[in-house]
Amino acid sequence: MTDRPASWRMPTPKQMEKMAALVRKNVSRERGLAPGDDLPPEYWEALLADPRGDAKPASPSGGTLRLSQIPQHILRVGCRRCARVVEIQKADAARLYGPDALWKNVGQRLLDNTCTQRTGRHEEDGCWPAFE
Repeated sequence: MTDRPASWRMPTPKQMEKMAALVRKNVSRERGLAPGDDLPPEYWEALLADPRGDAKPASPSGGTLRLSQIPQHILRVGCRRCARVVEIQKADAARLYGPDALWKNVGQRLLDNTCTQRTGRHEEDGCWPAFE
């Protein structure tokens, strides 16, 4: 430990004035937007001109497809909570739940039937599906 006072770490008043002058010199003169202000028209033009705005997703999310629409032979759903993975063949899933059943509902039922995270509270019970 040293005998130096804590003030040795502070800049001198002259150094602080010099730093403040540099900051004042670098501050932009334009006023920023307030939360209630309208955005400039250039912003909206750039946003509307962006080609990504017209893009449509390549395919619907795996959870929203019906079993008859899924091309994979093996269906896999994992739990984000307990890291469990459940696999089922598409033919078996269609036989058990029907070909028009949503994969999201089928996956949730598969996880719930074998869930290990039971707390007794409805809000916390069950697994959190991640469709692969």
